[in-house]
Amino acid sequence: MPLVPYALTRPFLFGLDPERAHELTLDAIARLQNTPAQCLWSAPRVDDPVTVAGLRFPNRVGLAAGLDKNGRCIDGLGAMGFGFIEVGTVTPLGQPGNPKPRMFRLPAKQALINRLGFNNEGLQAFVANVRRATAFRAGGGIVGLNIGKNAATPIERAVDDYLACLDGVAPHADYVTLNISSPNTKNLRALQSDEVLDALLQAVTARRDALQPRIGRRVPLFLKIAPDLDDAQIGVIAATVRRHGIDGLIATNTTIARDAVQGLPHAAEAGGLSGAPVFEPSNRVIGALRRALGPAFPIIGVGGVLSGAQARAKIEAGADLVQIYTGLIYRGPALIGEAARALVDAAALAPRRG
Repeated sequence: MPLVPYALTRPFLFGLDPERAHELTLDAIARLQNTPAQCLWSAPRVDDPVTVAGLRFPNRVGLAAGLDKNGRCIDGLGAMGFGFIEVGTVTPLGQPGNPKPRMFRLPAKQALINRLGFNNEGLQAFVANVRRATAFRAGGGIVGLNIGKNAATPIERAVDDYLACLDGVAPHADYVTLNISSPNTKNLRALQSDEVLDALLQAVTARRDALQPRIGRRVPLFLKIAPDLDDAQIGVIAATVRRHGIDGLIATNTTIARDAVQGLPHAAEAGGLSGAPVFEPSNRVIGALRRALGPAFPIIGVGGVLSGAQARAKIEAGADLVQIYTGLIYRGPALIGEAARALVDAAALAPRRG
């Protein structure tokens, strides 16, 4: 158990601007990770290994991308008990993101709205941070690296940014995620449309295959998609990833829908809504993908997991692995162990897919 219960620190953090609280927390973890002070938040990892996309995950609970955009805190976050950590989204060049304020809490719904816009320090700094993180991997943890395009890059040239990022991160990634579903970069979600997606995946998988001799392994590629897709769009994505040999899907990113939070303070803010309101929409997409892709295709479920029971529901919907982000902000590190323990009870789960 962590030495400092999250219940003691949450009131202080929630008294701050959300982005300021986020920055303070990451700065503290970055400074104190791999030191004796890490015991302030560390917890034993639940042992529940599973093989997905050819990778052996020590348990099925991971951190979603977006919390640690620059990959500064992999070891410190991993010490909370995660089986895998996904960091990014990184873009080829550093960029400040969208104007502040750009992150808002909706506590009545255990939700967040953010329009950060891929703020990050760029590919070179990101890779340097990832290379310094060794303790989590030494203990068997899996690290995913999430890539995107710069805001200033025209959508017609988006492929160039994904290829540049893939070249940089592939040697250091257990898997790579293509983020084409953030609502906070103009036109990015257009990459989910059939012809554009087909061209992107063709280029990226060809580059992955070309890198294999240099890297010495085939790096699994995942695609992260939005919850705001209809059944026809989900069907197109399923067929396209299958055709191009993409190794897995992450479902889902944040939503632009506001039905669940209408009338609440900040509900009208632009950006992606995460947390409890995304739970059912993401499960709908997971279920549709599982029906379209069959039992063996890897799916990571993310969106609205705030309890162990909800983590289990993601698996029952069709996911193989689960990620959390907003739940960590509302519940703290105890959620990680709770979720992982809920998934150990194999009798309560759909058959494992690996």
